[in-house]
Amino acid sequence: MASNGYRNGILKGSVKVEKLSPSSNPKPSSIKSKTTSTQVSSVRRSSPASLGGVGSGVKGDSGVPGRVRVAVRLRPRNAEEQVADADFADCVELQPELKRLKLRKNNWDSDTYEFDEVLTEFASQKRVYEVVAKPVVESVLDGYNGTVMAYGQTGTGKTFTLGRLGEEDTAARGIMVRSMEDILADICPETDSISVSYLQLYMETIQDLLDPTNDNIPIVEDPKTGDVSVPGATLVEIRNQHSFVELLRLGEAHRFAANTKLNTESSRSHAILMVHVKRCVKGSEAALSIENGNGSHMSKNFRPPLVRKGKLVVVDLAGSERIDKSGSEGHTLEEAKSINLSLSALGKCINALAENSPHVPVRDSKLTRLLRDSFGGTARTSLIVTIGPSPRHRGETTSTIMFGQRAMKVENMVKIKEEFDYKSLSRRLDIQLDKLIAEHERQQKAFQDELERITIEAQNHISEVERNYAEALENEQSRYQKDYKESIKKLEEQWMLNQQKLNSDRARVEVKQEPLDMGLAVAELQKSLQNEINLRKAAEEEVNSLKSQLVQWRRSEAVGNAEVLKLRKLLEDEEHQKEKLEEEIAGLRSQLLQLSFEADETRRSLDRGGSGKILTGLDSLMSQVRNSQIKDSGNGQKAPIVNLFEQVGLQKILSLLESEDSDVRIHAVKVVANLAAEEANQEKIVQAGGLTSLLMLLKSSEDEMIRRVAAGAIANLAMNETNQELIMDQGGISLLSMTAADADDPQTLRMVAGAIANLCGNDKLQITLRGEGGIKALLGMVRCGHPDVLAQVARGIANFAKCESRASSQGS
Repeated sequence: MASNGYRNGILKGSVKVEKLSPSSNPKPSSIKSKTTSTQVSSVRRSSPASLGGVGSGVKGDSGVPGRVRVAVRLRPRNAEEQVADADFADCVELQPELKRLKLRKNNWDSDTYEFDEVLTEFASQKRVYEVVAKPVVESVLDGYNGTVMAYGQTGTGKTFTLGRLGEEDTAARGIMVRSMEDILADICPETDSISVSYLQLYMETIQDLLDPTNDNIPIVEDPKTGDVSVPGATLVEIRNQHSFVELLRLGEAHRFAANTKLNTESSRSHAILMVHVKRCVKGSEAALSIENGNGSHMSKNFRPPLVRKGKLVVVDLAGSERIDKSGSEGHTLEEAKSINLSLSALGKCINALAENSPHVPVRDSKLTRLLRDSFGGTARTSLIVTIGPSPRHRGETTSTIMFGQRAMKVENMVKIKEEFDYKSLSRRLDIQLDKLIAEHERQQKAFQDELERITIEAQNHISEVERNYAEALENEQSRYQKDYKESIKKLEEQWMLNQQKLNSDRARVEVKQEPLDMGLAVAELQKSLQNEINLRKAAEEEVNSLKSQLVQWRRSEAVGNAEVLKLRKLLEDEEHQKEKLEEEIAGLRSQLLQLSFEADETRRSLDRGGSGKILTGLDSLMSQVRNSQIKDSGNGQKAPIVNLFEQVGLQKILSLLESEDSDVRIHAVKVVANLAAEEANQEKIVQAGGLTSLLMLLKSSEDEMIRRVAAGAIANLAMNETNQELIMDQGGISLLSMTAADADDPQTLRMVAGAIANLCGNDKLQITLRGEGGIKALLGMVRCGHPDVLAQVARGIANFAKCESRASSQGS
C-alpha cells in the first residue's frame, strides 16, 4: 500500500491520452549521458525459450509478436521524505513528453532511459489505467491472455496503482476495479460469463484470499499444452461491479501485511487476481474468424457456437527491500527473505529471456511458474515499475529501472484462444433427440392402438363370416333334405296309384269271362291289350320322368354339397389369413421392441460423449424392416430378378430407363434398385453406366415414384466409398439437394436423406457437401417431420460431426 503522502499527492483531474494499439511494438532503448553513455543491445526478435516452455495450446499454429510494454511511475515525496530530504534534489528527473527518465548519479552525472510510458507524480489513476492496462483489457475481450504487473521497492505505490478500491474517492480507483468496469460494460450477460479467482503467494505457498482455509493450492500443468492452472482455487462468477468490489475487499482483508520502517502497511505476499472471460462470437466476428482460418468449415446452418476465452492476470508483487533499511526481524525477516528470493528468481528468468538464453530457470519459484505465460509466452503483458524520488534509495530505484529495461526486451507471441462450444451443440442435439424419442413413443403408441383396433375388427369380421357361413350351410342342408323327402314321397304316391290302376284293370279282365263271339273276344282282347300296352307305356314314361327328376334332384344335391365344400374352403382360407395376420402382428411387435432398444442404446451413446454414428441403430432397424417386407412378399421375387439379370443382360435393363413409356421406366428402375441392394452387383451397375442413368432420371423425371426409387438406388450405391466419389464428380450432391427441395413425399425425402447421410460419412466430401448445398438440404428436410426422415437426417449430421471432429483432432 502507498503511504499517506502518496494518497494525498495524486491530482484529481484526468488527462485524456490517445489509446495505444494492442499490437504496437515500439523498440526500447537506453540512452546515457555523454560521460557514461553505452549502447544497450537491440530488441530480441525471436525467443528460443520462454516461461511458457511448451506451446500454449491456443487455437491456431501462429501468433502475433507482442513485446512486453513497460511504464514507469514516480511516487511523490511523502511526509517523512519532505523532512529528511528537504535539502536534497530528487534522484530522478522525468521527461514524459519524450518518454524518458534521467537517473542522477550525482550533481553532474546522470543516466537516461527510455520507456513505453513515463508517468509523473501528478498522473491520475485514470491516465495510468488507460496507458498501461486498457490495451491489455481490450485484448482479453478479444480472446487473448493478458497480464498487468506492478514491480518496485516497497512503499512506492504498487498496491495503490493496482488494488485501490476508490470507495471514498472514485477518481482513486485502481487498475483492478477499472478493468472490471470495462469488461462488464463490453460483455453480454445472456451469452458471456466472467469468473474471478484471488490468490496470494506467501512464503512459497499459494493461498486462496477468498477462502483462507484453502492455504496450500497446488500448481497444475497441462502436459500437452503447457498451460498453468490452479484448479484448487475458488472461482466466483461475477455479475455486477458491486459483487467484484466486495470480493476485492474480502481478499485484501485476508492478505498478509506488516509495519516496516519503509511502509506502515507493507504487503508481505504477492497478490494475483485472475479474471476469466468467456465470450460467444456472433455475426461478422465469427465469419471473420472463419475467413482467417481460426474457425471451423462447418456449415453456417449447423455450426457449434464459437467461444473466445481470455484470461486477465493482475499481479501486485510484494516490494523488494533491504533488511538494513526496512528493519525487518523475526518472522518479518523470514517473509522479506522469501519475497526477495521469488523476485530474484523472476529477475533471473527475465534476464535469460532478454539474452536469448537456451535455459530459463522457470522452476526456481512458484511465482515464475505462475507467470510462465506472461513473459516469453502467449499473453499480452504490461509492466508498471514504481519508483520513489528519495536519493537515499537511489540503489533500489536503479535496480527497479534496470528490471524494467530488461523486461522491455522480452517478446511474446500473442495468440487468440478460440474454440467451438461442442457442449452447447451436444445439449441441443440431446434436446432434439429427446423430442425424436418422444415423437417415436407417441407414434409407437398410436401404431399399437391402430394395430389393436385392426385386430379387433378382423376378429369380429371373421366371427361374423363364420356365423353367416354356418347359418347358410345349415339352411341349404335343411332345404335340400326337405326337397329330397318330398320328391320321394311324391314318387311313392304315384307308384301306388299306378299299382292300384293296374290291379283294377286285371280284375276287370278276369270277371269278363262270358262266352263271346270269337271275333269279338279277340277284338276285345286286342283292344284291352292295346290299352294295357298304352297304360304300361304311360306308366313307364311316368317312371322315367320320375327317375329323371330323381337324377336332377341328386345333381342338385351334389351341387349343394360342392357349394358347401367351397364355403368350407373359403372358411379355411379366412382362418389361414387370420393366422398370417397374427404372425405379422407378432413380427411388428418384435420390431418395435428392437427399435426401442436401439433408441435407448443411441441415447446412452450420446450421454457418453460419443461423436460417431449416432443414429446407426435406427438406420439398421429401417433396413431390417425393409428386408422383412421383402421376405413377406415371397422369395419368389428375387429369383425372377436374378434370372432377368442373367438372361436379358444389365445393358438392356439400363436401356429401358430411357423408355418413353413411364410404366416401363418404373419397372426398370425398380429392377436396378433391387440389383443395387446387392454389393456384388454395384460395381457392374456403375461400370455399365447405371449410376449416370439414375442421376439423369433424378434430374429429368417428374414422376414421384421414379424419383423415389432412383434416390433409393443411389443411396444403396452411396454405401461404397468409390461410388461416393463418382456421385460427387457427376454432380450427384446438387441433384439430391434439388430433389430434396422439390419433393414433398416423406418416402422420397427418406431416400434422399439416406443417400446424403451415406455421403456425410466420407472425410473427402465435407467441403463439397457444404459448397453444393448437401448439408443445407439435409437440414431442410427436417420440415417434413416424418420420423423416418428425421432419423436419416440425424444419422447424416452424426456422420458429418464425426468427420469434423476427426479432422479437428488431426489439425485440419
